[in-house]
Amino acid sequence: MILLRTLIFTLVVPGTVTVLVPRWLLSSSSAPLLAGIGGFRYLGMLPILVGAAIYFWCAWNFTFAGRGTPAPIDPPKKLVVQGLYRYVRNPMYLGVLCILLGEAWLFQSGAILKYAAGGLICAHLFVLLYEEPVLRGKFGEAYQRYCEAVPRWIPARRSRQTKSASA
Repeated sequence: MILLRTLIFTLVVPGTVTVLVPRWLLSSSSAPLLAGIGGFRYLGMLPILVGAAIYFWCAWNFTFAGRGTPAPIDPPKKLVVQGLYRYVRNPMYLGVLCILLGEAWLFQSGAILKYAAGGLICAHLFVLLYEEPVLRGKFGEAYQRYCEAVPRWIPARRSRQTKSASA
């Protein structure tokens, strides 16, 4: 049942953010901002695929290790500090950002590029103002140790301190 809830959330939220909104932006925008990339535009598929893999790996960890979903109304019951969460605290948002940047490149769309930048700002504010306080309240000292050991946005190699935070 948790897997079904994760799939529904994925279709509704990341699906809207990475498919429906960019499609609407492409249909309503005029000239591409990135017009000089020509045949290299298909390289945009690489960050799209990497971003999707990141998102699905993290959603899998939320579902099976955390026993919850990526949805704020149905979060994991256990603190997830494995997989990509060993290197960065918000890999799911970074995966979605990769998808959007890949779409901006593939479709040569300045509108999607601006949308990705705005999305990153919104995600940062959501993390600071909602997610981190809620996680501190729910997981206490374990989350605090995790925050001290793992960076918020820029991935880092796993240190000895990170290993102790996940124990």
